[in-house]
Amino acid sequence: MANRNSKRREVLYELHYTNSRSVRVVAIDPITGIEVTMVGDRARGEATLKRVAAQKLFYVINKKLGG
Repeated sequence: MANRNSKRREVLYELHYTNSRSVRVVAIDPITGIEVTMVGDRARGEATLKRVAAQKLFYVINKKLGG
C-alpha cells in the first residue's frame, strides 16, 4: 500500500552527511507536515536511502491518519 501512495505524493528530503559512514535523512510530507528521520550507511546510495525514508514516512502517515 505504501508503494501506491509513494507514486502519488510528493516527498521532501533533507540529507545531512554526518561523517564518513552515515547519512541522516529527513523525509517530509508537505501536505500533512509529518516528518520522519533515519540514519543510514552512505555506501547504500542516495536513491536507496530516500526510498527507505519514504517507506518509513508513508508507514507513519498511515498509522497517524488511520489508513
